[in-house]
Amino acid sequence: QVQLVESGGGLVQPGGSLRLSCAASGIAFSLYALGWYRQAPGKQRELVADITSGGRTNYADSVKGRFIISRDNAKSTVYLQMNSLKPEDTAVYFCNSKLSRLLDYWGQGTQVTVSS
Repeated sequence: QVQLVESGGGLVQPGGSLRLSCAASGIAFSLYALGWYRQAPGKQRELVADITSGGRTNYADSVKGRFIISRDNAKSTVYLQMNSLKPEDTAVYFCNSKLSRLLDYWGQGTQVTVSS
């Protein structure tokens, strides 16, 4: 059974930092591309950052220079370090792991709220 479990969300003031974690089980983690997505109220889910099995990263323009995605294959965990947070970063953040169209899994999401 595949499970992706996110943690690390919460309430933070503008300019603050959070680190999200996503622990995976039931998959050959090192083979999968991994991504973080977010969905704000009334908006579509959007890609925040992803990382290939080889470690190549990609970021949405809105988070470049502020967020860092990384992976630890030994721990089957992907991270999202979020710095200089803005109110517009407020959303539910979802972890994704994908190897193919059929091997595509999502976590349950973790809420990030940026507010003073």
